[in-house]
Amino acid sequence: MDGLRKVLLIDDERGQAKIVEASFRKFSGERFELHWVSGYDDGLLELRRGGYAACLLDYQLGERDGLELLREAVRLGVQTPVIFLTSETSGEIDVQAMEAGALDYLVKGEINPRALERSLRYALKLHSTLAELRRLATRDQLTGLFNRREGMNLLEREVERARRCPRPLSALLVDVDHFKEVNDRRGGHAAGDSLLVAVAKTLQEQVRPDDAVVRWGGDEFAVWLADTDAAAARMVAERMVAAVRATGVTISVGVAQWTSARGDAGELVAAADRALYEAKWAGRNRVA
Repeated sequence: MDGLRKVLLIDDERGQAKIVEASFRKFSGERFELHWVSGYDDGLLELRRGGYAACLLDYQLGERDGLELLREAVRLGVQTPVIFLTSETSGEIDVQAMEAGALDYLVKGEINPRALERSLRYALKLHSTLAELRRLATRDQLTGLFNRREGMNLLEREVERARRCPRPLSALLVDVDHFKEVNDRRGGHAAGDSLLVAVAKTLQEQVRPDDAVVRWGGDEFAVWLADTDAAAARMVAERMVAAVRATGVTISVGVAQWTSARGDAGELVAAADRALYEAKWAGRNRVA
């Protein structure tokens, strides 16, 4: 079954797994590979591992239920589209499942190849549409970086983590030096856009995959470095300055480290902004 997209079934009844597997073999369109697990913990583990096109999740899972699993999976950031399976026909459980994050539901006694194939197609299409909407809502159209709103959301979450489990967290604010003059010399807005895209790419190349690089606005960028103190953050910033300089333009960078005394995400950004102004007033093309 190489090349087939995988669907995870979490159901404590072997008989239901056989019914679903038989239905898969009768699909008229795309074929899928079914992977069955029977327990809550194994199901959550598989969802967290990822690699599944969709998940069929049963409501009854022994002493625990599918609603609880679904809510926990969403809380942990699982993105796999879920179709909820229920024996209930009242509609109350179905509504709760949709509110918890399921994209569709099926009544187990009514499952047949046509209904199951339709539900999978619907859930996969809806998931793709929602993912694109999330991308448009959270990403900067020009550079593909996180936009300012999402950047602040990410920083607020990092501050909360640093507050709960004491660990360093640093913020960088980056400004392209004399951007307007460089923009004019290079031929206007199109050239300026190309420059910003190139700077964004260069900044991303200097950080870890899990670090957040943000289009802060205009010719400014921001970078959030978790588990990184000010000294290590300064080294990252120095690498950024050198790497961007090699492209023919320069940047100034302000560095600040979060502390419990500094408070919230807004205060951390304000501290990095003050440091950025120090770098600019000291002559630009440097870190403060």
